[in-house]
Amino acid sequence: MALTSQTASETPPGRPGTYARLTVGHTLERAAAEHGDRTAVVIGSHRLTNRQVLDEARTWAGRLAAAGVRPRDHVAILMPNCLEYLLLFYGCALLGACPVHLNSRYKREDLRYVIPDSDATVLFTSSKQKEFFDYRQMLVDVFPGLATWRKGAALSLPEAPRLRQVFHFHAPDETQWATEADFEAGPPGPFDADAVHGEDIALIMYTSGTTANPKACLLSHRALELAGRGLAKRWEMTAEDRFWDPLPFFHMSTMLPLATCRSVGATFIAQEHFDPAASNAEIENERATILFPSFPTLTTALFGHPSFDAARMKSVRVVNNVGPPDLLRRFAAQLPTACHASAYGLTEGGGVIAFNDLSDTAEQLATTSGRPFEHVEVRVVDPETGRVLPPGEPGEMQIRSDQNFSGYYKDPEKTAATVLPDGWLRTGDRCSLDADGHIRYLGRIKDMLKVGGENVAAIEIESWLCAHPAVKVAQVVGAPDDKYMEVPAAFIELKDGATLTADEVIRHCKGRIASFKIPRYVYFVTEWPMSATKIQKFRLRELIQAADRREPSQVS
Repeated sequence: MALTSQTASETPPGRPGTYARLTVGHTLERAAAEHGDRTAVVIGSHRLTNRQVLDEARTWAGRLAAAGVRPRDHVAILMPNCLEYLLLFYGCALLGACPVHLNSRYKREDLRYVIPDSDATVLFTSSKQKEFFDYRQMLVDVFPGLATWRKGAALSLPEAPRLRQVFHFHAPDETQWATEADFEAGPPGPFDADAVHGEDIALIMYTSGTTANPKACLLSHRALELAGRGLAKRWEMTAEDRFWDPLPFFHMSTMLPLATCRSVGATFIAQEHFDPAASNAEIENERATILFPSFPTLTTALFGHPSFDAARMKSVRVVNNVGPPDLLRRFAAQLPTACHASAYGLTEGGGVIAFNDLSDTAEQLATTSGRPFEHVEVRVVDPETGRVLPPGEPGEMQIRSDQNFSGYYKDPEKTAATVLPDGWLRTGDRCSLDADGHIRYLGRIKDMLKVGGENVAAIEIESWLCAHPAVKVAQVVGAPDDKYMEVPAAFIELKDGATLTADEVIRHCKGRIASFKIPRYVYFVTEWPMSATKIQKFRLRELIQAADRREPSQVS
């Protein structure tokens, strides 16, 4: 089944110039013209109007040009959430440079791979949260030449030959590398925001989760702005909305809401560092209308904190969450005055391609990911034969849309394996489509376990485990087994103060789910191997392979 429709305001895709002016810069200009005095961004102690954001973006574009950045240059950003990060992104957008969003949780080996792979010519880093991440030391460890390099001198690193400049912000004791004072000094350089085209690359986002080395996704201005418009229309957003988002700037779960807010002139409320008590107070004080925690770990921390009081969140009309149905129902019950919407998407699809309608039923909100945006085609196919499947039958979700990514950087083979010749994007996700077009996410195709010949979706077991009142997050992967080939292994994070044994987990399952779906091994964890915001299941499989697998009652 393929669903498709064309928005009346857009020219049919594929024609030269169709999306020429659909750029981040032009959207900022329109927001400043139409909603200039409205607050556009709240982050920490900073508050900027739409007009101020545009003025700052122009200033930063000039500074980037003065620093030697040219259109289409790659600019790596390794920073925690801060105003400077946002202005670097917007400055690159007006200049026509391509920001490379580096995961602020990256460690040395990650940086050793992504910085040279991205061909970044300039790198911006920060000591703003040095107590958590000492980026300067990590960079010196990975690229020893930085230990002796000084600003003003030529930079030549054999490990990253394209890198020619490093800026170190929020570091008052820095005497060797260039700082924000150096970046701000001198006259601005020239730039032409009107020369930036909608098909130009707006950002490079490294995405991982199933593979060891992350893939560099190229996302155009067109893709980013179309996705933002799609969300604004789906949730009936206006300039009156105040969008609270605690997620990192290096992730699409921030880049998409930013695009959404600038498309209608709404206020984007960012977090420098997530703290549930401070977040609950901010949501109330800022009168947030939309909450975008998105992932169960954050929502559980927010709603489960003693400071949470639903009666003080009457301004909230929409909450976005993705998770098992029982968990979504639990969140909805905690803040019943808001619509709790879910979503479906991936970086390669431009972030998110589907959200629930605000008019969806409670069952649709809990069990589906909503309908695709009007400009997005979707279909479900047999992953082995490619046959398009009828409504209700699970298979691989495929997407065709003008907000699809532009390919993997420097990897045409991987791009060709992901995007079919006729433009359909293979997601690798197991989904089904309802007759009315709602998407039901059933897990990754690679997350299908084969237990003694029986197909088992990991998400089915995870959903049941999350129904236990002590369970905060559950993840299931396949463990090798001599008899059954593989069996379910469960990794469980408990709620604060909760206790649970492996035997109790098994008893929770027995008689309620099929015996071959009951976890054979149970591991309790307090931390997860993460990419940006996703748990890396391949790391969990590695833990199983390295562990001495024992009876569930013995595992702790």
